Amino acid sequence: QVQLVESGGGLVQAGGSLRLSCVASGRAFRSYAMGWLRQAPGKEREFVAAISWSGGSTYYADSVKGRFTISRDNAKNTVYLQMNSLKPEDTAVYYCAANRFGVFTSVTSEYDYWGQGTQVTVSS
Repeated sequence: QVQLVESGGGLVQAGGSLRLSCVASGRAFRSYAMGWLRQAPGKEREFVAAISWSGGSTYYADSVKGRFTISRDNAKNTVYLQMNSLKPEDTAVYYCAANRFGVFTSVTSEYDYWGQGTQVTVSS
C-alpha cells in the first residue's frame, strides 16, 4: 500500500498559475506510473495528465494541453503538476493517483492508489 499526499491547491485568478505536488510513501514509487485527475462539482472524475515511471513519457487531456506540465522527481518520491493560464473551468478537486504496475494510462479506473485531493479554484 502506498500513501499519496497532495498539496499546492488554492484560489487563483484566471490567467494565473499554481503548482501542485504529490508526495508518495515507499520505495516502490519509482516503478509506478503516475497521473493527475480532477473532479468538478456535479461532474465525473476526469483525466488530466499522466507520466511514465521514468518520466520519459507524458500525456495530457486536450483541455489542458499546452497549459499544464506534469513532471516527477523519483529521488524525492514526488510528482508535480504545473498549471499555467488557468481558466475558471479548471476549478475542481485535483487528485494524484498511481498505477502500481507502471501502466501509463488515461483511464481513471486503472489507477490503484489515490490521494485525498486538493482544491483548485479559479476565479473569473
